[in-house]
Amino acid sequence: MAKDLIHAVGKRKTAVARVWMKSGTGVITINKRSMEKFLTRESDRIFIKKPLELTGTLGKYDFYINVKGGGISGQAGAIRHGISKALEILNPEFRLPLKKAGMLTRDPRVKERKKYGQPGARKRFQYSKR
Repeated sequence: MAKDLIHAVGKRKTAVARVWMKSGTGVITINKRSMEKFLTRESDRIFIKKPLELTGTLGKYDFYINVKGGGISGQAGAIRHGISKALEILNPEFRLPLKKAGMLTRDPRVKERKKYGQPGARKRFQYSKR
């Protein structure tokens, strides 16, 4: 690959996306598949392209993304986080608009663990007085 390769890592829930960015025509490849084949929902594709639209770099860079862990929605969030971090490395002036849009912040929400003596994380078994 080219020397002007930028690498960043994005995370969301249990998904981790490793993003490589280089100048090109705007091709996004996720796990050796095109973005359209990997992300079937249009809302996820729009979600991923948001940082590129915000910075005006849509169609100027190619992305090779390797993502694993979590589900489709978590992976989309991880990819967006990784793309945002790569854009910030490319041009530090992009930091302010990306930060204001909340795209550089790692979303800390993860599933709470199930506790013993309960059917779920918070749900309790029905209490019987008698």
